[in-house]
Amino acid sequence: MKKLVALFLSLCLVLGMTAFASAEAKTASAQGFGSEVKVEVTVEDGKVTALTVDDSGETYTLAGFVRAETVEKLIDAIVAAGGVDGVDTVAGATVTQKAVLEAVGKALADNGEPAAELAFTPGEYEVTAYGYNGNVTGKVTFSESKLENVEIVSSMETGHVGTDAFSIMIPEMIAANGSGVDGVSGATFSGRALREIVNGAAEQAGCTNLDAFKSNKIEHTAGEPIEKTADVIVVGGGGAGMAAAAQATQNGMSVLVIEKNAEVGGNTLVSGGQFQSVMPYLVWDANDPDATEGVYGRTGEAHEKIKAKPGTIDVLKNILNWSEEPFDEEFYKTNEFVAGDDVELAKHGVHAEYLPVLQDLKKEIQAYLDWAQPKLDAGIPEDQLTLFSTLNLHIFQTYYGGLRQTADKSEWIYGNVDLVKQFVEDGQGLKEWLEDMGADFKHTQPTLIGALWYRENEYTSPDGNWTPYFKGPLSVIGEENVMTRTTATDLIVEDGKVVGVKAEMYDGTQVTARANKGVVLATGGYAANIDLVLRDNAYWDSAYLTKSTKTTNRSSQMGDGITMAQAVGADVTGMNFTQLMPISWVDNGNLAFGSGTYACWVSPIDGQRFVDEGSERDVLSLAEFRNGMELNGTPGVFIEFFRADQYIPGPPTAQLPLDEFPGRYYKIKCNEEELSKVLAKPEFANVQTDAATMLATVKAYDQAVIEKANTGSADYGKVGKQVADYPIGNTEKDENGKYLPETYDLDNTVVFVRLMAPSTHHTMGGIVVDTERHVLDTEGNIIPGLYAAGEVTGGIHGGNRLGGNAIVEIFVSGRTAANTIAEENK
Repeated sequence: MKKLVALFLSLCLVLGMTAFASAEAKTASAQGFGSEVKVEVTVEDGKVTALTVDDSGETYTLAGFVRAETVEKLIDAIVAAGGVDGVDTVAGATVTQKAVLEAVGKALADNGEPAAELAFTPGEYEVTAYGYNGNVTGKVTFSESKLENVEIVSSMETGHVGTDAFSIMIPEMIAANGSGVDGVSGATFSGRALREIVNGAAEQAGCTNLDAFKSNKIEHTAGEPIEKTADVIVVGGGGAGMAAAAQATQNGMSVLVIEKNAEVGGNTLVSGGQFQSVMPYLVWDANDPDATEGVYGRTGEAHEKIKAKPGTIDVLKNILNWSEEPFDEEFYKTNEFVAGDDVELAKHGVHAEYLPVLQDLKKEIQAYLDWAQPKLDAGIPEDQLTLFSTLNLHIFQTYYGGLRQTADKSEWIYGNVDLVKQFVEDGQGLKEWLEDMGADFKHTQPTLIGALWYRENEYTSPDGNWTPYFKGPLSVIGEENVMTRTTATDLIVEDGKVVGVKAEMYDGTQVTARANKGVVLATGGYAANIDLVLRDNAYWDSAYLTKSTKTTNRSSQMGDGITMAQAVGADVTGMNFTQLMPISWVDNGNLAFGSGTYACWVSPIDGQRFVDEGSERDVLSLAEFRNGMELNGTPGVFIEFFRADQYIPGPPTAQLPLDEFPGRYYKIKCNEEELSKVLAKPEFANVQTDAATMLATVKAYDQAVIEKANTGSADYGKVGKQVADYPIGNTEKDENGKYLPETYDLDNTVVFVRLMAPSTHHTMGGIVVDTERHVLDTEGNIIPGLYAAGEVTGGIHGGNRLGGNAIVEIFVSGRTAANTIAEENK
């Protein structure tokens, strides 16, 4: 009996070991919506018996119930089927699900044998996929056995971002005879579109082993370690980094820029592109108050001064009456702090360091009103007067526009007055500095979303932000002094001083870069790192800011520089505040561009206006969450109306070239019949009101805009508006510039109707620096050899940044860091 038992146990053991031995774990990955999706597949006898999915980087659509209803169901379906054959995606998180299927297919195709022979039906195949800004169309050519060519036929992708992904990935795909090549840092959307184009074409060509085709890649091997030395090592080639490197070069120092993306430009390259800085020659001059033209000092040319907008004087009068008492934090311990309610805020004082600014500003405003009020009293419309704008106004609006309180009322945050003054005052020379390197700026002062005033500077350039901000600086620096696709990992510290940087190239090659004079961290913010944003968040309600929140940022904006700085003792500040961009596309979170001063925003719940569209960005975002609808897991979705002939502030990609872009916008005549057709579209399924109600709201809004422009006051109803450019509907003016209400016509006015929602945009927190841009440690001491510039730093914009303040600050701070290094190493 014992022998039988022993024999039985031995047999079980053998069978168990055999079964265990036949199970094989395989790993693979594929590009998801915003990150790489990794899988581990357990295979027994050729069938999938277990599957785990690492989609932790998929911060866009995989939070909570959404993941449970999509990816987890897909996992169960794959295991039940024993593979991917016959398994399809379910509704929601489609891109991520496709990545899971692709990765599992790759894992199953990897049997340890030589690459499978592939066969195709020879020919050219045209496929369209969605990229960063819109559709990308490619023409793919196959011979009988291989991928021969990929040509991008048309693309809306950002130059020097998506185009770099194409130029790097296409040759590798051809060499690999497949699409499994590595993506390019900072160009996730463009790389994904290219992959979809090539895979789609391979499928059309009848590829005999599509899984193998999708797995084929080029294996990069690390080269010999590289050692470089320069006077200044700049980590990050965005706006701040390139400004630092260009200024350092102009100061006679050698530089090396280390950039993780395939091209310099960073997040600045995909930003709106305007920078806030008052141009004194374009605004009211107390020394020549009646002047209608001003002379630009750099060229000696005269240009027409900018006119005010209806409501700007009301803003100035509120500041004129601002209490000069110490800021009353006690009041807000028992009363709600309503961000954006500047009328209420003005009653409760000012922080001591900003009092001199306020007092000087009041004198400037009073002088302007002494000139303007008699003209208004005589019936001259406000928009016929020259605009008031000064450095002190910019400084003070940056202060109160960024003055915020944590949700638990335990902490206040606002910009360091010395750092604010520095970027505002030194920003006066930025336009000329950039123009000396080839940029060309318009002689205007427009506004943009959340800017609070009309003092933006906008370039003229057919290729977006590249020419004004990077082409010139790069020519000064020299391309040979820039290492792209190289990620800095550690700072080198010797005898208490930062003397260099450790980095790694895309192929694993190790880089040691030593600095003779200083290291500048300019790696940008971390709005693409939703985990880090959520970790420290103390401002946004957890129902609004979640793992599923999208971002306007490039995928490379992960906070690397902050991590490196903290590792050598650097202090940080403001990490608990992140700005959301209120005008982002619902489908991917990218920046939609625009300004609320010319638009009417309507709630899809009740069809009413719900916020002053010209408010600060966090004010707008919060109002959207509270009054918007949900669309495909994205909360805070609202509807915008604005005239189709309105130029949208931003790069060329900001303009809306199509009559419709399903899921984003529609161009229609603003009447009930056409709006009803739009509201019948699938993306408007959750709208709880009708076209008639929305149009009544737009008409009431327009009536208030007209009344305000004509009389200086108006009743907007429950939701006011400080400054409005003009009505939505067509309205004629008389010879004195006043609107003729009887000519008003909305039904025949062509408008854009846009769907948008908030997404992460700018991280307010970062490394603590002084005005020379030295990095400070947790004791407030300078860390020798280390400097920082741009969004990687904190303490400047408070809890909310004004639109356009980022670009002026990053360029000023980059130049400041370079000048400090030069001064300290004479």
